[in-house]
Amino acid sequence: MPQSLTDDAPKGVTHDTDKGSAAPNAKRWWILAIIGIAQLMVVLDATIVNIALPSAQADLGFSDGSRQWVVTAYALAFASLLLLGGRIADLFGRKPAFLIGVAGFAGASVLGGAANGFEMLVIARALQGVFGALLAPAALSLLNTTFTDARERARAFSVYGAIAGAGGAVGLLLGGLLTDALDWRWTLYVNVIFAVVAFVGGWMLLSNHRDAANSKIDVPGTVLVSTGLFSVVYGFSNAETHDWSSPQTWGFLTAGVLLLAAFARWQTRAKHPLLPMRVLLDRDRAASFLTVLISGAAMFGVFLFLTYYLQLNLGFSPTKTGLAFMPMMAALMVAAQVSTTMLVPRFGPKIIIPAGFALGAVGMAWLTGIGVGSSFSTAVLPQLLVIGAGMGAIMPPAMQLATSGIGAEDAGVASATVNTMQQVGGSIGTALLSTLAASAATTYLSGRNAADKLVQAQSTIESYTTAFWWSAGFFAAGALITFLLYRPGVPVQDENAAPVVHM
Repeated sequence: MPQSLTDDAPKGVTHDTDKGSAAPNAKRWWILAIIGIAQLMVVLDATIVNIALPSAQADLGFSDGSRQWVVTAYALAFASLLLLGGRIADLFGRKPAFLIGVAGFAGASVLGGAANGFEMLVIARALQGVFGALLAPAALSLLNTTFTDARERARAFSVYGAIAGAGGAVGLLLGGLLTDALDWRWTLYVNVIFAVVAFVGGWMLLSNHRDAANSKIDVPGTVLVSTGLFSVVYGFSNAETHDWSSPQTWGFLTAGVLLLAAFARWQTRAKHPLLPMRVLLDRDRAASFLTVLISGAAMFGVFLFLTYYLQLNLGFSPTKTGLAFMPMMAALMVAAQVSTTMLVPRFGPKIIIPAGFALGAVGMAWLTGIGVGSSFSTAVLPQLLVIGAGMGAIMPPAMQLATSGIGAEDAGVASATVNTMQQVGGSIGTALLSTLAASAATTYLSGRNAADKLVQAQSTIESYTTAFWWSAGFFAAGALITFLLYRPGVPVQDENAAPVVHM
């Protein structure tokens, strides 16, 4: 099944035909709805709490320096345990992994909503990350194994990819609405509503199947990759609050790289590897993993800094800020449907995904034209539509290609790798762009009257536009890398690949 990364034979990842596939699951579209609800719960929690942080901080009385850990605790637990969560789904069954993940996530959300202090809130956020790491790969692998027809799978992935790409914007909108109308605690309590629907639906609709039941947990591999990913995400998180020369930044980043290198070496020797090399060595699949990583880093330039700009410079309320991202979400969803069901099957990923990155680069570069007195309708809205269309051509096809044609026994861990790439990409993007933006603001203020409000406002514009230019650079690099890596033409499924088994 695995192909060399330099092998240009049109084998491996997607499917014009699905030979050996089982008959379609009659409940598959209902299952898609349940998976979509669960995935939305996990994705929006990366941003929904951000808008509520000032209210939570005032209520619980923690410092500005501690505030980042409400976000970081979730990211650290989630990223560190994703591969283990994916393998657990393969070994013990996707249905129990999905249901336990949903129930645990809801319980952690209630704990966070009821928090009476900073420590309790951070513990709850970390527990959300733990159960999210079990839920997210189970959801994506369920999608891959439920839809056995190539056309239907493309349509399903367009929906899933749109949720993954636009969930951050939904989180901003929902966070703003709940914080304004009710209380910051409801940004956590709201997960119970999603969870009840997903749990009941999953209990009724899913059947269990253990595709890797004869394998065992790779304990050394789990320790190496979990500590390695923890160190990488923690190192980048520290870069936001410490200097890059701080041992807490470069020390953890160095340790993370060494641990991940040791993990990669161990996987070639382990009897039951956590991440079998056959998952990584297909050329199109490897390109898709890189696609998700780069797009995750680039997208934070939109959500993070544009949120600041809309609220601090244009005076938008939290709810209005969330609504401002909805046109981008609409463009993303339309482009997701068109790219996965029409364009990629006709032209192949080598054309469409780099084109999506190019659109993203154009949109981000165009967004650098914002000013202190800019109008949303002319300086932000058209750019968001372009970026949304670009992301719709990137994320859903990449997620489909990353998990298609994979042996059923590896579906969970392949899905976990996709989620890991997105999470690590987001951590890299947040740290790099935050540092570069802060440096740009400091440079602008140097030699100017820092007490002047207009100078202060312009310094924030300099920080935002610097971040947008770097995001445009990420998108441009993604266009070049994916054009070089993806095979030309429309790939077909390898006839020797293990059949995809539906639930």
